[in-house]
Amino acid sequence: MIRTGRSSNRLLAMMVLLAGGSVACAQQTPTAPVAPIPAQIITARKVFIANGGVDATSLTAFRRAKEPREPYNQFYIAMKKWGRYEVVGAPGEADLVLQLSFSAPISDCVKSTSYQPQLTLLIFDTQTHFRLWTFTEPVQGAFLKSTWDKNVEKGIGSLIEDLMQLVAEHAVPGP
Repeated sequence: MIRTGRSSNRLLAMMVLLAGGSVACAQQTPTAPVAPIPAQIITARKVFIANGGVDATSLTAFRRAKEPREPYNQFYIAMKKWGRYEVVGAPGEADLVLQLSFSAPISDCVKSTSYQPQLTLLIFDTQTHFRLWTFTEPVQGAFLKSTWDKNVEKGIGSLIEDLMQLVAEHAVPGP
């Protein structure tokens, strides 16, 4: 049964008001608060790069390649090239410590054992020795050494990009 007349007009008006009101409320609802980034990461000028090492499984592979410090060396060079932070020679001279490590945890052992190589970057405050941030990036496996080198370099590039993005998104505008 279709209503006509005054009551249906009121019903239609109420529906329009309610719909319009909910749209207006949705537009005025503030966005969810964003968790703060530790200020030390944004304001730091000097960093010390620490070699967090590689796990036992990875160490064997890097030793075979005669490059046990490969991830550390590549990360150090990439950070110097970026130039955002001055890389210093001792933790006491730095605002932050960036600790790079490489691991290959077991990812599947149902049918055969497989590993998921990854790079991890831990950021520490030198005053409190508290961990401020962690980034982890996968490194694709490879059969050829040249492909492996490219994959490690790509993982390190991804870590640097993660850090660059974090700093850029939360940088304090200059005067």
